[in-house]
Formats: sequence, C-alpha cells, structure tokens
Amino acid sequence: MTLQEKDSQYLWHPYTQHKTSQTPIAISRGEGALLWDENNKEYIDAIASWWVNPFGHSNKFIADAIYKQLTTLEHVLFGGFTHEPAIKVAEKLMEILPKNQQKIFFSDNGSTAVEVAIKVALQYFFNKNEKRTTIIAFENAFHGDTFAAMAASGISFYTQAFQGMFIDVVRIPVPVKGEEETSFKALKNAIENHNCAGFIFEPLVQGAAGMVMYEPEALAKLIEICKENNVLTIADEVMTGFGKTGKTFAMDYVNADPDMICLSKALTGGTIPMAITTFTQEVFDAFYDDDINKALFHGHTFTANPTGCAAALASMELLETDEMQANIQRINKSHLEFQKKIENHPKVATARTLGVVFAVEIKSNSEESYYGSMRTRLYNFFIENGVVLRPVGNIVYILPPYIMTDQQLQKVYRTIEEAIEMV
Repeated sequence: MTLQEKDSQYLWHPYTQHKTSQTPIAISRGEGALLWDENNKEYIDAIASWWVNPFGHSNKFIADAIYKQLTTLEHVLFGGFTHEPAIKVAEKLMEILPKNQQKIFFSDNGSTAVEVAIKVALQYFFNKNEKRTTIIAFENAFHGDTFAAMAASGISFYTQAFQGMFIDVVRIPVPVKGEEETSFKALKNAIENHNCAGFIFEPLVQGAAGMVMYEPEALAKLIEICKENNVLTIADEVMTGFGKTGKTFAMDYVNADPDMICLSKALTGGTIPMAITTFTQEVFDAFYDDDINKALFHGHTFTANPTGCAAALASMELLETDEMQANIQRINKSHLEFQKKIENHPKVATARTLGVVFAVEIKSNSEESYYGSMRTRLYNFFIENGVVLRPVGNIVYILPPYIMTDQQLQKVYRTIEEAIEMV
C-alpha cells in the first residue's frame, strides 16, 4: 500500500470533509522551502506549512539544538520544577517583547495560548470580586479551535455546531481604512453595554480572514479606549509574531502595549509544538495571593518542554541574524514589486503586502465561501503546478519561509498569475 492508501485507512485530517476531498499528499521529506512527496514530486512551500516554518525545513541549526537538549534533559514536569531552557526562553523574550510584559506562561499551541489569555482575563476580575463575563473580538477573527478561542473567533462555519455553548463574546468591526471611527464607536458601545473583561485581536493582519490588514494607529486607539475603561487587551501574535510583518512582533508598529500577548507557530521554527502567553506584572499580581483559590489552575503535560525550549531559543537566535533580517526585507521588496505589477489586473480586486505577507483578492461574480468552488479550483491548480498555497475563498496569500530564494518566489508569482487567468 502507498502512504496515501494507508492514510485513507487510518487518519482523520483537520478542516477536511473526507467524503469530497482529494486524498492528502504524502510528503516524504523537506529541505529549505521545498517539499517532496512519496513519488518525488517537488513542491514549493509558499505558506511555511501554516505559517510555522520561517527558517526552512530540516534546518540543521535548530535540529542540532534539539538533539543536544534531548541528550541532556528531554522533559520534566513543570509543576513544582523548573529548568534552564525555560528560564533562558523567558529571558530572551523579555529582551524582545514590549517592555510592559513581565511574566510568561507556557502551553502547547496557538489555541491554548489564547485559551490561557481569555481565562486569565475573566479570572483577573473574578479575583478582584468583580463579575465580568464578556470578551470583545473582531468580526471574522480566528483565534483557534479550543472552546474559548473558538468562541472569540468569528468565522461561523467553524463554530455553528457549538452555538449556545460559548462564553459571551461581542464583536466589533475591524478598523480597516475608512472604517476606523465605526470600529471605535462599536468598541465604546460594547464596553458600555456589556460586562467586558478583555478585548482580543490579531494585530494589523487577520490571517484566516484572508490577510485583512489595518493600520497601527487604529489599533493604538482601540487599546487606549480599553485602558480608559479598565478592559484588558490581548494581542494574538500567533501568526504575526517572529518577523512575519517585517518587525519581530506586529505590536512593534503600535504605539500602545497590550496586557497579554499570545505566541506560537514560528516560536520553535516549525519543529516542536509550543506556545507562550505573556502578561504584565499587574495581571500576574491579581493571582498572587495567600488564597490558593486565586491561583491560575491551568496546565499542560508538556508545559515548558525543555526540548521545545531549546528549539525556541535556536529559532529566536536565527531570527536575529543579519542574514535572516535581510531575507525578510528582500521578500518584502519582492512582494511589493509583484503587488505593483498585479494590482491593476482586470481580474484583481485588491492586493496588499505587509512584511513577508502578500495577499491578492480575485474578482468573483458571486460571494465566495471559505471552501467554495473557486478556492478548490485554485488550490488544485497550485498543487498540480508544485506550489503549496491554501486560498481563503477567492483570496490567495503568500507567507513564505524567510529562506525562500528569489527564483522560487518568482515561480510562485508566475503560478498565481496563471491561476488568475484560469478562473
């Protein structure tokens, strides 16, 4: 049996309707920005395998760090114990995060990083004998698939089976160009009419919504409104963190600091699942008490896994190299040139770039659903042509590994141009 045949026999894949979807492609190896399937067909990984792999597949620097840690201490429970790799990760993050961040909490993935933040926001006020039950989130947000993260997400088909089971969430419009005042007013109304504990947002780029982008000044104003009303703010940097927007964090563009930050995906360079939620000292202090019931009773078996910490340290070291920073600027420049070339195409509605993120919206005669027919045709075309891209409805985005070559980028651009002509 082939790997594909064995897969069909045993495995259940994410975001997949197995009755109608094609059999998943069996990947046998990867190197740099390239993947090869079991038949040795080559693919360019133009989305860094769901945004996690900025330094390329089979990165030797990270692999060596993992191996070294595995031969010293692979794992130890974090309840009642600590270890040097976790402390080093914390020290490194304190150097590069906004200066108001003082405490870090480890978990396993982006959803759990968000789950921790939302639980903390709600319990923060509970510990102060104040009942606040509502979280504010953007329309069309995506924050993950665990329950609180899913509740804060606004893409309905992900959540419609669970309506009536969620925490209270009120949504406000994204402050895209021309809609800033509408968003500000909606936030003020939400705070006035609900017992709001926190406001969670994807800073500057809404990933799963189709790389919807908005300006730092608008986000700063929203954070300011929250601070004026004692509402905690949560920056979900799971996608945007570690260089994607051109700076280490998207919040580095914003003249305001959140109370919490959620990190995952590129944290370990695409090697080992790990997530971190960071907090201000003020938030932590609300849980610091003689009363044990005010503690944060949340944890994961692999919390602060030493091997994952070693991968994270190596990943952050790579990010700061001159070579990687130059790569980010090189890709950004290339994206901007492609945007200028394609944005006036008669079949293109809009095109946008921030850092290494590029998105193009293809005109459609009908409203395209997330997994609609245009998306399926585009996805299949890209795969047939050896490019891994996952369109969001009629929006095609690129979020490549930082080590992708100019030649590989040009092939991705050409393939997108061909796809636009095809639809």
